[in-house]
Amino acid sequence: MTDRHLRLILSAGESLPTSLSWMIGSGYVTLMTGDDEQNTTTLGIWGPGELVIPTLLACRNLELKALSAVQVTGRSATPEQEQHCIRQQMLQLSELLQLAQIRRAEQRLFHLLLWLGERFGQHSSQGLILSFSDLNLTHRNLAEITGMTRVTVTKALIRFRQEGRLCKQGGQELLRRE
Repeated sequence: MTDRHLRLILSAGESLPTSLSWMIGSGYVTLMTGDDEQNTTTLGIWGPGELVIPTLLACRNLELKALSAVQVTGRSATPEQEQHCIRQQMLQLSELLQLAQIRRAEQRLFHLLLWLGERFGQHSSQGLILSFSDLNLTHRNLAEITGMTRVTVTKALIRFRQEGRLCKQGGQELLRRE
């Protein structure tokens, strides 16, 4: 590893080169793959303090995109870091594959929110606290991750609020499992 590293600051929606390894300083990134018909599949989401190594996946058409405003540093990974990243990537792929198998769109979205809450949120006595704004979880972004339409996401979020499974708590969202 050299003393000089490539440092980038990106806005939400901007892409990073997939040929490099990136340490996330702040913000969140998502790794996706797409087909010729503009269908995308989310392969993982990383946040502050995590290392993402897109080259570990043998997928075509990879895109590493800033989900929120992000600061990253290009890094060379040690073999131990690569092994750790492979394990973490396999866990994420497993979770995302299980989510993709949920047929009812509303259930798929709610399970995604629970997964994100477990991964990036905080536990409270009432449920999971998740900042939609920190992760830039717009209806469009949630739709892209879940393979749903933006309209379906909006309707589902309204229903979750009506049922009390999702409610505002300060500037964050509280997810209740029941």
